Amino acid sequence: MIAMGSRYDRSVTRPLGFDVIEEAHRQWSVRWPEAADAMATATSIMRAQQMILSAVDGALKPFGLTFARYEALVLLSFTRSGQLPLGKMGQRLMIHPTSVTNVVDRLAEDRLVERMPHPTDRRATLAQITPAGRALAEQATGAVNQVRFGVEALTPRQMHDVVRTVRHLRLASLDFEG
Repeated sequence: MIAMGSRYDRSVTRPLGFDVIEEAHRQWSVRWPEAADAMATATSIMRAQQMILSAVDGALKPFGLTFARYEALVLLSFTRSGQLPLGKMGQRLMIHPTSVTNVVDRLAEDRLVERMPHPTDRRATLAQITPAGRALAEQATGAVNQVRFGVEALTPRQMHDVVRTVRHLRLASLDFEG
């Protein structure tokens, strides 16, 4: 198990005396040997994602943000104009249109973004980050950077290797054109 220190939400689980993925791989190898490595790989990624999300959510909690809301603020802050159509936000964040609407609605309630009509497409709505949203995104980014996005147990080389390896999966899954 990745050593996440106290940042991983231990209310969900306590450290186990064995590696559950290794045990699952052993069991899978007996029944479905052709898929055992794939199962262990996918399960490892999903389990790590849960631990990373827990660490990042812990860093964002004092700011009243979830990771989804934080991602939306940062995405908007990276644009030249500070605004994007909700549909484009959904594509870039890989979330359903309904989820984008909910995230933007919550951010708008907190006056971190404003909803605006699209100037040329009456069917589209823009989300525009406010000065308060920019300031909060900057503060929250400091906290997320401080916990190194929950991957502080990895060396820079290991981080690079993970990114390179997962990029192959993303490319094959048509996440982007390479």
